[in-house]
Amino acid sequence: MRPPTRRGRLTAALSVAAALITLAGSTSAQPSVAAEAPVAAAALPYQDASLPVADRVNDLLGRMTLDDKIGQMTQADKDSIVPQSDINTYRLGSVLSGGDGTVSPNNATTWADTYDALQRQAIGTPLAIPMIYGIDAVHGANAVRGATIFPHNIGLGATRDPALVQRIGRAVAEEVSGTGVDWTFAPCLCVARNDRWGRTYESFGETPELVSSMSTIVDGFQGAGGAGSTAASVLATAKHYIGDGGTTNGTDQGNTQLTEAELRAVHLPPFKSAVDRGVGSVMLSYSSWNGVKVHGHKFLVTDLLKGELGFKGFVVSDWAAVDQLDGQTGFTADEVSKAINAGVDMVMVPYDYKKFISTLRAEVDNGHVAMSRIDDANRRILTKKFELGLFEKPLTDRAYTSTVGSAEHRTLARQAVRESQVLLKNDGGVLPLAKSAKLFVAGKSADDIGNMSGGWTMSWQGRSGAITPGTTVLGGIRAAATDSSRVTYERYGNGIDSSYTAAVAVVGETPYAEGKGDRTGAMGLDQEDLQTLAKLKASGVPVVVVLVSGRPLDIAAQLPDWKALVAAWLPGTEGGGVADVLFGDYKPTGKLPMTWMRSVSQQPINQGDGKDALFPYGHGLTYGTGTEPDPTPTPTPTPTPGAGSCTATTKVTNSWSGGYQADVTVRNTGTVALTGWAASWDLGNRTVTNVWNGTLTTSGGRATVRNTQWNGSLAAGGTVTFGYTANGSADGLTVPACSGTTGA
Repeated sequence: MRPPTRRGRLTAALSVAAALITLAGSTSAQPSVAAEAPVAAAALPYQDASLPVADRVNDLLGRMTLDDKIGQMTQADKDSIVPQSDINTYRLGSVLSGGDGTVSPNNATTWADTYDALQRQAIGTPLAIPMIYGIDAVHGANAVRGATIFPHNIGLGATRDPALVQRIGRAVAEEVSGTGVDWTFAPCLCVARNDRWGRTYESFGETPELVSSMSTIVDGFQGAGGAGSTAASVLATAKHYIGDGGTTNGTDQGNTQLTEAELRAVHLPPFKSAVDRGVGSVMLSYSSWNGVKVHGHKFLVTDLLKGELGFKGFVVSDWAAVDQLDGQTGFTADEVSKAINAGVDMVMVPYDYKKFISTLRAEVDNGHVAMSRIDDANRRILTKKFELGLFEKPLTDRAYTSTVGSAEHRTLARQAVRESQVLLKNDGGVLPLAKSAKLFVAGKSADDIGNMSGGWTMSWQGRSGAITPGTTVLGGIRAAATDSSRVTYERYGNGIDSSYTAAVAVVGETPYAEGKGDRTGAMGLDQEDLQTLAKLKASGVPVVVVLVSGRPLDIAAQLPDWKALVAAWLPGTEGGGVADVLFGDYKPTGKLPMTWMRSVSQQPINQGDGKDALFPYGHGLTYGTGTEPDPTPTPTPTPTPGAGSCTATTKVTNSWSGGYQADVTVRNTGTVALTGWAASWDLGNRTVTNVWNGTLTTSGGRATVRNTQWNGSLAAGGTVTFGYTANGSADGLTVPACSGTTGA
């Protein structure tokens, strides 16, 4: 038996077909318990939850017609399916809501009701195969008003906290499950190499090591055992495979011009990490590799992803992307067969599902697409549906609907916000602010949830304003202040005088998403921001700038006017986390996930390219510092042999000519908690080039990695993982020695 899934287990064996066909007679929203009425034992092998998934898939495939199979490979947008009974008629295997897809009224219950109505159409077919519903839940259930909106990935990358990111994935999975949806088009595992790109904020960072380390979010979405391995599992999607963060000039949907070795070294490792974690689906990139569209690239999709990396899930195309293969409007038979034969398993055809189905059927009939390819695609799709438990419990689990926007999840989001804040400048120790200080707050993003949340929030491109409930930065400042009447807010900076202790300017970018977010020219602040800042400077009051943006901006010319600068990225709905850092309730710990340009002419600028950055990758101050390291940092415990019991094991997760990437798992084998740990090993002729989730020292040909401040505590039996990349061969690696400390 598989472990319990997001959809749960029935208390008695079910005849799924009988129960579901009964349900299909009604299109009105019904409680999910209606799907759980005990009936007779399962009539057919694929309906028997006690059988291995592979056996169930084989049995079901043997009963499916070509129309059934092509339907499973088709994904249509909810709003284009008219009438809804087309799901039944055309055997549609998947439905999605695009970035602007919504329901009315927009709340979790309506989403769940809508999902259930659509699902009843799918399970009313003769074989009762449930649909799978996909949505871009990229930083929360971000299409649902009232959901918790977490920081975008660029902010999560700044936390350097993979464990936190996994917890966020779990929280998002619960909120998404509460709306019925079972599949998120996340995480984005692109390695953003040019900040002009309008999707930079969807990247965890500019290095493959950092992005790979954040693939822990896959475990949060699906469960550490893969899709369906825990309650409230949703299928995760590693996207956009491959190289979309490396296009020339940072052009969205552009051309990534790299050698195969460069592509493997920079852009492949995060996908390898996600595949190793059992990610259920992979979405392909609109972009091209050396002039060839990825959606038609058999080597990249079939040979590399499915073959070499061993990906067992299914590949889905991006929105109408198959239509782009020949550069002409309207997809053709040649485009369809080329994409399917390249390895695409499910095709996102938002509006043209009928044409796609007839076209693919014709391509199979004329021999351009083999039945073996159709069966392979169906086997992959059906396997994930069985693993998610959709056949046992296809309707919304309403037990999770109340988690949408819950206090627990908002508390987690607030933690993520404060950990993502990067203190870039703090002249004279102006930060932290005193809670009793007289403060003037200004800027277009100080009291704007929409600006704080960015794109992919309530709509595709996002928008300014009070788009969903939350706490703005201004709200967080007022709540934290000893006397909120001593906090004055005026968006444009009008009315400030020298009586204020400090001015807090919350400025930056307004929302955007792919395409429209590309910055082909200047990358500085807009005129409103510059005018607001000029008024604040003229008052003579120290200016603290909180920059709300989806990427580093060109601010070198204005920086001398500011006493302090905090990169807040796109924090989402919990602005209290920004105030936590401004007032010093929590010291800033964030580190830059991107190199910060000195001028826009430096784009692209990345770690190790020799360009003179304004702030280097990994830069981040804390209180008690200016531009120099903290003279009295909190010491990291130095473990000594015998002080604690632990073991360390190494797993090579990726390798290439001249280098490799590895994860090291430290396990506390003692009976008491460790307060610190260290793993060390002989380097031989290797050199370690990067480490995450640990602190590296080398001496005498030996590497030692100690815990960071946040992951030193390790309960008895607990584990923690750090990763590194190295030059040299992975052959003959020695087993690391491990030591730990206990007590204070």
